[in-house]
Amino acid sequence: MTQLAMLGDAFASLMTVATLFNVAWATLLGIVIGALPGLTATMGVALMTTLTYRMEPDAAIQILICIYVGAIYGGSRSAILLNIPGTPASACSTLDGYPLARRGEAGRAMGISTSGSWLGTLVGTSMVALLTPTLGEMALSFGSYEFFWIAVFGIVIAGTLSGGDPLKGYIAGFLGLFVSTIGQETNHAYARYAFGDPNLAGGISLLPALVGAFGVAEVLQVMRGPRMEPVTSTLDSVIPRLEDVTRHWRTILRSGLIGTFVGALPGLGEDIAAWTSYAAARRASKEKELYGRGSVEGLMSAETGESACVPGAIIPVLTLAVPGSAPAAVLLAAMMIHGLNPGPMLIVTAPHFIYRVVAMLVLADMAKLLFGLFLVRPLLWILLVPRERLMPVVFVLCCVGAYAIASRQFDMGVMLVFGLIGFVLRDLKFPVAPLILGLVLGDLLDKNLLRGLTLTAGDVTPFFTRPVSAVLCAITFGSVLLSVPGLRARAARLLAR
Repeated sequence: MTQLAMLGDAFASLMTVATLFNVAWATLLGIVIGALPGLTATMGVALMTTLTYRMEPDAAIQILICIYVGAIYGGSRSAILLNIPGTPASACSTLDGYPLARRGEAGRAMGISTSGSWLGTLVGTSMVALLTPTLGEMALSFGSYEFFWIAVFGIVIAGTLSGGDPLKGYIAGFLGLFVSTIGQETNHAYARYAFGDPNLAGGISLLPALVGAFGVAEVLQVMRGPRMEPVTSTLDSVIPRLEDVTRHWRTILRSGLIGTFVGALPGLGEDIAAWTSYAAARRASKEKELYGRGSVEGLMSAETGESACVPGAIIPVLTLAVPGSAPAAVLLAAMMIHGLNPGPMLIVTAPHFIYRVVAMLVLADMAKLLFGLFLVRPLLWILLVPRERLMPVVFVLCCVGAYAIASRQFDMGVMLVFGLIGFVLRDLKFPVAPLILGLVLGDLLDKNLLRGLTLTAGDVTPFFTRPVSAVLCAITFGSVLLSVPGLRARAARLLAR
């Protein structure tokens, strides 16, 4: 069956009343989660993973993709109106979105955000359809040695580019890696770091840890933080102007491709995609002086880049079982829980699923466009609800989700412990995304390290001498070296020449 035929079958299989209903409510919920400061896309996807645990795999993944797409877009609502990004990915949108709102063009800013986000997701989704099958076939030639370095690279790159001190990113990433080793190892079922506790011998469940690190930590962070200022309810027209789109088509295409590329690199995420797209647009712009003062082009580039990153981050999930961002890490965990086994073998065992994900992304993108154009004013009222009143509801949902997975009180304890860990890490300015990637990639690293050493009777040479392994090793150590401030500055000067 040709790729076009499989894509057509994927769309046909999703055109049911139940699926379209799930797309509608999940995308709307994702927009609400993204619009509320203090609730992140990762927390939304993690929480909904627990609540969709017993659903059919296709329905559950569709809901999670819609939450992901909607939340990344929804963050621009509060970024434009409050100058407070609803999600970290929307921080770049405050630079020009809020100045536009301040001069009475909040509706126009939301129209720019909606059109840029919609087109960015379409560009990224096109890349998923074009690149994923090819990359999947290339990944079939990878062995244990290559996957070991891919896991290490994912953790290292997350620590390097998560913002702030790279050393803190490394510490958080390898903390997650250590936690993933708790429990029975894969070859001989030897219990590591269990201390005689049968619950620990079974390992730390991924979802309670994720819900705690993002959900409970967010609740604690919000309840401690200052109260938000009220938002105005006056808006001009939110229908995008055709000239705003046609005039900046080069910016849209460039930002879409940049966002997709950044998303495909493990550990970077939507915020890096937004800032990178914004910087590239400003460098190429003829109106540099308008950036930061209400530039339509600047807002368009940020929104397009961050939304294109969503499908881009799914590409390594499907081809390598390595997440491109923190929400994609939770999505990867959900796929594994539902028995889909993403990675190189997916192109062999379930090639149709790749095109089904493409169809899911398109449906979520269309629902986002409709809600962005016609439900702005009702969504505006949600921002009037004090977030402090929402946190008890979020905490109850976290508890229900953590317990419902396996009906164990131990999992609720794991959730609370990781909630405290996440809260402390944020308070000390440690990034949480590397912790999540360490948890998700730890199993991949552990299995392939043990398998590679078993195949070579303990010889580590193939990890460094095989061609692809050597390249991945060099890239990993190069990323670490470039994170050193002095070396990074010197490399920037060499590139400038």
